[in-house]
Amino acid sequence: MRGRLITLLLRVFSRLPLPVSHALGHVIGWGLILVPNDLRRAARINIPLCLPALAGAQQRRLLRECLIETGKLFCETGALWHWPPQRLLTLVKAISGEEQVKAAAAQGRGVIFATPHLGSWEMMGLYGSTRFPVTSLFRPPRLAALGALIRRSRERLGAKLVPVDAGGVRALYQSLARGETVGILPDQDPGPGKGRFAPLFGVQANTMTLLSRLAIRTGAPVFICYAERLPGGRGYRIHFLPAPAEINREPLTRSVAILNRTLESVIRQHPAQYQWGYKRFRTRPAGEGPLY
Repeated sequence: MRGRLITLLLRVFSRLPLPVSHALGHVIGWGLILVPNDLRRAARINIPLCLPALAGAQQRRLLRECLIETGKLFCETGALWHWPPQRLLTLVKAISGEEQVKAAAAQGRGVIFATPHLGSWEMMGLYGSTRFPVTSLFRPPRLAALGALIRRSRERLGAKLVPVDAGGVRALYQSLARGETVGILPDQDPGPGKGRFAPLFGVQANTMTLLSRLAIRTGAPVFICYAERLPGGRGYRIHFLPAPAEINREPLTRSVAILNRTLESVIRQHPAQYQWGYKRFRTRPAGEGPLY
């Protein structure tokens, strides 16, 4: 039932102009602000934990802003997953760094897109797949009824999704060997025993090693990619930012730390559009108690 309701809502949202969808998302965001929920609880912990230099009033303002952006994120998905390609691409108002990606791709080692949960990552994935041959990992959602819709929507402009298993990882290496592009969400907690701890905003964060292993083994340059949500529903600005070349060098622990340091610098540019409601620090180092 819940899956059907979400599918119906996304269909309804797809019939709205983006400014209207974002205005509706603003209202939903205020609902998240006023009504107790897991996103608000996690964000209330993450923001002061990661940005302690902000005054209390600034932290509360950022909390409100990020929950409003979360509302926009939900409502805009209807358009992103259902609009025809030509109409969808009219939402891209500016692009920075794409020429650098093309130059890097011309070297023949492939390119790694690291797309954090910043801005509209669905838009970033769709736009990137129209410009480059992209292969990404896909983990079915907890709500199984949405799995087919999510996969179909993310692949509809040319992306290829592969399972999160040994075969999927091999597919990523094969894509890079062909000089293609792979896309990875680099700011997810991979779970206990499945990552390396490295600082993120001064907090030890369990961090995936797959991106660093790919970069070190293949030499493929890494770009941090995100779609900045423009105010007033005007559309998106696409960013491709090269990560430091040291991310491609051993030791693995240093590469993972460079990844987090680079993500942190990008998030600080648009903190309201980051997904602070995600329990990023769920897995703790030995001896530490839970944060959430």
